[in-house]
Amino acid sequence: MGKRYLSAQEVADELNISLQTVYAYVSRGLLRSEPDDGHMRRYLREDVERLKSRKEARRNPSKVAEQALHWGTPVLESAITLISDGQLYYRGLAATELAQTSSVEAVAALIWVDDIDQATSLFSEAAPPIPTLALPTAPIEAFAAVLPVVAASDFAAYDLRPSTLPRTGARILQLLTAVATGAEAGSASIAQRLSRAWAADQPHSEAIIRAALILCADHELNVSSFTARCVASAESTLYAVVSAGLAALQGIKHGKQSELAELLLDELAEVDDVRQALGQRLRLGQPIPGFGHTLYPQGDPRAQMLIELVRQAAPTSPTTQLMERVQHEALSLLNEHPTLDFGLAAVVKALGLPAGSALTLFALGRTIGWIGHAIEQYTTNQLIRPRARYIGPAPR
Repeated sequence: MGKRYLSAQEVADELNISLQTVYAYVSRGLLRSEPDDGHMRRYLREDVERLKSRKEARRNPSKVAEQALHWGTPVLESAITLISDGQLYYRGLAATELAQTSSVEAVAALIWVDDIDQATSLFSEAAPPIPTLALPTAPIEAFAAVLPVVAASDFAAYDLRPSTLPRTGARILQLLTAVATGAEAGSASIAQRLSRAWAADQPHSEAIIRAALILCADHELNVSSFTARCVASAESTLYAVVSAGLAALQGIKHGKQSELAELLLDELAEVDDVRQALGQRLRLGQPIPGFGHTLYPQGDPRAQMLIELVRQAAPTSPTTQLMERVQHEALSLLNEHPTLDFGLAAVVKALGLPAGSALTLFALGRTIGWIGHAIEQYTTNQLIRPRARYIGPAPR
């Protein structure tokens, strides 16, 4: 998992074939090989996984379909995000580099239209005004309340042509930013607006918030993005797509892990012995949120970057010291590294952002990905409609 290239021997071991058969597969176009160091060749894991899936499908087709939906073989094609060798890429560019060098708007343009230079034109249109209604206090719930109200009057959102969809996406992202900050959009960027509203007195807040949003932008077919693609496949509008993504994100096994990581840091800030407190959680059968990701056994690069930004901004702060103690003890007890959820929680505590802001940052950033997946899905003109394997009582 996570290793993009294999050696010839690794391919042979994976497929349970000889080296001669590996080379025969290459000559028949079933495997792609590329030059590696020296005279060696390397082979794409995705080709190997495809061949394994074919063999398994011939033996047990229903089992392949079942496993594909649980960290299994790829089920949809996408040109947006690659997770390989422990790194994350948006359209071939490292997300961690983009988080340091690009704006949120530029990354949105990259994901939506594969052209960073279109950011200015895409975001030149004014965002819809925030409707005058009583909104929930929590931003994530306010997002869910506002979207259908604004959608009812944004008739342009029903135009699902590829040329118009990114502009609708930009209006939605600007709207949600306005809801989060409580202020209508001006000339400032999304990261600037959030920084001014939440942490104006923190000199590093804009750069860290910008990085957090970009690192949250997409993560392949996670549950909320898959939900978004399903809704888009029915040709619902982008407002409905984002509403569906938000609904999935609020699940306890998805975005709310960041909220739980926030609460964990609050709890541990009040104790003298972090190891003892974590051990007590384990003794009571309680999970430790924010640690261990299936796709990153050696550590989530998104979390690593956010933690490093916090460390650089405030190397001696109590939050940084606590963050490092928690990391150390969690690695010792669980042998697990921090995830994006823990990184977001660390950002919230280090910058003194409002409680619950980790999930808000997650939602705002991931909105970019939901819209990108929807745009990609619309172009396929295909309805996502898997079949169920019936296991109930036989018909009477």
